[in-house]
This record gives sequence, structure tokens and C-alpha cells, in this order.
Amino acid sequence: MASSEAFSSSGEDVISRKIDILPCLKTNKSVDIDTVCELQKCVTWIKSHGFSRVALQFPDELLHIAVALVTQLQTRLESVKVFILGDTSYGSCCVDEVAAQHYFADSIIHFGHSCLSPTRLLPVLYIFGQEPLDVQDCAEQISKLLPDPATKLILMYETVYHYAIGCLSERLSKQYKNLVLSQLVIPGEGCPDSEGDKPLKQTGQSVDQSDNGVCLCKCGRKIFLSKQTVLGDFTVLYIGGESATLTNLIFSFKECLFFTYNARDRIARKENVNVNKMLMKRYFMIEKAKDANIIGILIGTLGVSQYLDILSRLQELLKNAGKKSYTFVVGKINVPKLANFMEVDVFVLVACPENTLLDSSEFYKPVVTPYEMEIACNINQEWTGDFITDFHQILPGGSHYVEMRTEDEMTTDVSLISGKLRTIGTGDTPETGTMILPRSETLAVTTVQAQSAGEYLSSRSWQGLEKKTGETPIVKAVEGHHGIAMGYEQEPIT
Repeated sequence: MASSEAFSSSGEDVISRKIDILPCLKTNKSVDIDTVCELQKCVTWIKSHGFSRVALQFPDELLHIAVALVTQLQTRLESVKVFILGDTSYGSCCVDEVAAQHYFADSIIHFGHSCLSPTRLLPVLYIFGQEPLDVQDCAEQISKLLPDPATKLILMYETVYHYAIGCLSERLSKQYKNLVLSQLVIPGEGCPDSEGDKPLKQTGQSVDQSDNGVCLCKCGRKIFLSKQTVLGDFTVLYIGGESATLTNLIFSFKECLFFTYNARDRIARKENVNVNKMLMKRYFMIEKAKDANIIGILIGTLGVSQYLDILSRLQELLKNAGKKSYTFVVGKINVPKLANFMEVDVFVLVACPENTLLDSSEFYKPVVTPYEMEIACNINQEWTGDFITDFHQILPGGSHYVEMRTEDEMTTDVSLISGKLRTIGTGDTPETGTMILPRSETLAVTTVQAQSAGEYLSSRSWQGLEKKTGETPIVKAVEGHHGIAMGYEQEPIT
């Protein structure tokens, strides 16, 4: 059981929280800001498009340079209104279009790490920053870990090393003749934004075949492979440290060996990740979703394109499966917020690929991805071992899109968690669900039928304070406690 701090805090943890400042920006010298934040690129982009109100979105680790950066931009763009966006509603890797629209912005410049999710409304310029990368040290350490020059290598990287990856690729290609360099799929650059052209950007994991080879796009990165090659024959080299990006890549390229080079610590190593064990854990979450009656749909983004489409699909999917669903918009997800909705059996989080995976061990109820809920409720969607974090892939036009069965049909299988039979669907069944008798105590029959929140409340042993009208004596109003519930002013400080 988690401690009581999970439900409340004094706010001291926020004030005392340490923020990691990027190594390249630990000084306030204008030369650092000009180079790392690519000021000239920002100015050119704003002028060429004629923008008049530009929002600058910063993550916490870059806020200390925000004022200096705005000052320099405002000096070069006197007729343009430039303002800062901080404390984003959701993950800082996503573009916060909602906050920008509150200030009537006509464009956004996003600084720092990005999940590269396509946006909905406003034009966006991505400035990833430039963390130091010792190309020579990286190449030397990798050559020791992978001495065979015949190694088929895919080079991937964190976005902050985008500026230096060309030099590293040139250095590594001298030793590894079968080196494949991945490219960032930046929304609005290189891939069409139109609704009709979805393959590479919108689906996130698509394969485009041509006479020359195959273009594979995963996790905001695309690679080109010849037709004679097999993905499982490649080794992936990732430049960067532990992050949600690395986790998604390991899941997506589960057939490949992974090596990483942490540029901050200058350490190269082989990633010994048990992908099968991680997939088994996710499959357990799918089973929990199948057993659930009441589902909470968490909106974890308001800026990623087609989030309303996946919301509609989930609602229809859950309705066809005979489950009750509620939609929640709670901002940044944390344990105290979700603990307020104990009636919900399982939550499904609609978010960008890097924020959709939550460690459910911290939460009181499981939190699954839209793809996992799709497998749980759509009998046409089979579990293949692939792990999908980008919800665009299960929408029409996506690489894992499967039609839903719309006719009233009941399906029965055995829960791998409880060992009981469960029936999922909206067919003609008895209202009480108690007409079916179990064949034995170990093989009971359970009908998965949703109940409303009111029905759930009526079944609880405690339903709130009792009114007791006429039984409580009437007294004069007196002065009550001062402060907040976790610590009133008159209470002794412990």
C-alpha cells in the first residue's frame, strides 16, 4: 500500500525539486543561447511566414534561459509579439497548443526534447538544442563493443544530438559498411500534413515499399532498408541515456540487439532488457482490461492530431464490448488524481507515444494504452507480440487498424487472472446475469456487463454522510478550523 503522501502533499516537494539543466546551457552567455537555440533559424522562420504572435514553449530544464532568449528575439523582431509558455498541461515533449491559443498565438516554437507527434492546429518550429557529443570517444567505445566490421548497424539518437549525428555517421561508416542512419520524422518537414497522405507521419509505424527497398517508420524515426535485408539481422546503436524514447524503441525493435552511448557520462554499453518479460507484463494488463466493467478514458493530450478520433473509437469499442466508459480530462496524470475514481476498474490513457506508458505499480488501478484496450475489446484484433504506443496506428489508415464487429454478438473465454468464464458483448442476455449456473466452484461463469456509477454507489458499504433530517439538534454557527485539511493552524506541528 502506498503511503498517505500519495494522496496529499504540502507542496514542498515541488519547491525543493531539482531540475537538470542541460550541460550546454549552464551559462548565460549570449553565444551559447544563439548557437544552441538557433536564433537565426527562429528569426528567419518567423519572418518568412509573417507571424505576429509567437509562443515559445520551454521545458523546465530550459526555463532559465527563456528571458534572455525572448529579449534577443524581441530585439530582432520589433513588430512581433513573443511570449513564453511554461508548465505545460501535459508532457513537455508535446506541443501545448491549448496554452498558446489562450494568448491568441499564430505559431509556436518548441524548444528541447520532442516526441515528434503531429499537431492539430498551429504551425510549429522544433528547436531541439545541442548537447555536447564527443564523436571520437563515441566511435572508439562502439568499436570496442562491436569489433566486427560486418555488423549491420542502425544508428538512432536523441533529438538533442541531431546537429552532430552527421559527423558521427561519417566516422562510423568508415568501420561499418552496413551502417543505416535513421532520420527524424519532424512534423511539417519532409512528410505531408494533409489528411490524405498518412503513411509515414500519421501512422507512426508504416512500411513503404519501392523497387529500391523499404522505408520503415517507428517512434518518429524512419530508416531505409534494402529488400534483401531483414530487420532482425541489425543491431541498433542509440545515442542518448535512459528515457521514454529508448523504451519505446526497444519495444518497437524487439527483434534487434540494443547498444547505447550516454554522451553525458561517456559510457557505452549493451542494453540487457528482457523484452519478453516486459511484454508479459503488458499482456497481464490486457487481461485486466478484459475483466473490467467500468473503464475510465484519460485524455493525456489536447494537441496531438486525431486525439478526438481515438476517443470516439474507444467509446464505440467499449460500448460494443458491453463496458461502461467515462472520459476524464485531469491534466498531468498522478496517483492522487486517479485515486479519486475508485469506481473505475481500468484506465486507458490517450497520450503521445512517450507518455502513454505509465508504471501502473504506482497507481491503484491499471492504466493501459489504447492498443491494449483495442486487443481487450475487439475480437478481430489479435495479439501478435507487437507493442504499439502510437494510437494513430489503430485508426483508419494505420498499419494496425482492424474493423470492429458492429453486430450484437457475445463471446466467451476464460480469464487468465481469475480462472472464471467471462462473456463480453451486448447480445441478448438475462438482465441479472445470474441465470447461468457454474459447473464447479473453480470454473465459475462471470458476465462482464457494465453498471452505472449510481449502481456501483448503491452497492458500497459506505455511501457518504447521512442526512438524518430532524434527528440532529440545531446549534448556532461557530468559528471553524483555519488552514487546509492536512494541517490546520491550531494543530501542533509534528
